[in-house]
Amino acid sequence: MAEFEMMAKTFHGLEDVLAEELKQLGAKNVRPKNRLVYFHGDKTLMYTANYRCRTALRILKPILHGNAETPEELYDAVLKVDWASLLTPEDTFAIDSVMTEGTEELRHSNFVSLKVKDAIADQIRRKYNRRPNVDVENPDLLVHIHFFKGRFTISLDSSGEALHRRGYRKSTGGAPINEVLAAGLVMLSGWDRKENFLDGMCGSGTIVIEAAMYANNIAPGRLRKRFGFQGWRDFDAKLWRQIKRDARREEVEYEGKIIGSDLDKSVIQIATQNIIAAKLDDHIILKRKGFQDTTPPSGGGVVIMNPPYDERLEVDDINLLYKEIGRTLKTNYVGHRAWVISSNAEAFQYIGMRPKQTLQLYNGKLECQYCQYEVFEQSADEAPAEPIKPQREEKKAPSVAASKPREEKPVKPASTGEEKPIKRGFSRPK
Repeated sequence: MAEFEMMAKTFHGLEDVLAEELKQLGAKNVRPKNRLVYFHGDKTLMYTANYRCRTALRILKPILHGNAETPEELYDAVLKVDWASLLTPEDTFAIDSVMTEGTEELRHSNFVSLKVKDAIADQIRRKYNRRPNVDVENPDLLVHIHFFKGRFTISLDSSGEALHRRGYRKSTGGAPINEVLAAGLVMLSGWDRKENFLDGMCGSGTIVIEAAMYANNIAPGRLRKRFGFQGWRDFDAKLWRQIKRDARREEVEYEGKIIGSDLDKSVIQIATQNIIAAKLDDHIILKRKGFQDTTPPSGGGVVIMNPPYDERLEVDDINLLYKEIGRTLKTNYVGHRAWVISSNAEAFQYIGMRPKQTLQLYNGKLECQYCQYEVFEQSADEAPAEPIKPQREEKKAPSVAASKPREEKPVKPASTGEEKPIKRGFSRPK
């Protein structure tokens, strides 16, 4: 099977994690760049990467690199592609343009999209005397163009709808976290998928759902109804069925506990709906509790939290909230590794512990710090004498090799329940 170049898009800070995922799937010549990973592989890898990569937003297949300063030059360049081999008048298509910086005559991404669309439609019309229709919602062929100072790359988008749309999110809270970012937080934490996993401000459940899929080696694309490549003329349905069967056979039974808690009754209800939609209600325990009233099960584990930043969600006293997070970690979570993501650098200092390491990530347009804390006995009396100012550190991407199916008897499924209302505490809708 012929190999070709591909590009996987991701978020800033997740490039190395995605690169490791692709290597584990058999990708060659893997090269992480800014929010992008280049790699080589065949059609099997393209299908598999779409189905199994947790930290990829899109998988693109470049078909033309070129230069164009004017609309006419761009139009003529696009005509060099044999679009008739990719489209017929019965097919639909759409253009997705990203312009980093334009030229004097090509200043707007919408205009670039228009010229690319015209060139494709005109070529098909000249051959068939009919133009294909544009369908921006569900096209058979989604064409992506990236334009920067007259240089462009045209790619076929094999994903279609962005890969963070897993298919399980039925509703959200006030400030939902992207599924790809949530998966990245889990994988960056170094969690070994044997220890317990906890999110004390779970909101609508995205982080615990991504953790459960990762722990059980469930493909993130399992619930999606369609990928872009399924509309291509060379789509191999038999190969696609085999890839999905192979992924199901490699699922495992995680034997630890995954626990999400939140004080807000409404977001716990939303989380319950999303967990059921993800078919993970036997793998995740939900509790209605404020974080400071939680106690983890024995055995240690990893805590990941995405508290309010006082940006999209306003908090009466953001510093008090973070102080309470730190106090609870030091009091109730001795022996755990805790990770907290936030864009509020000032509030971080009120956690009262110095982070072991800090990574720079983005939650949407918000620049965030992702801080790791190791909670030891002596941490209870420690507090920094001056504000914590975490520095960005390089972190080697953890191994994301697929787990081997376990032969041991599976643990009894965990139940999803709701505890009695607690009058005090903090909630974190997501």
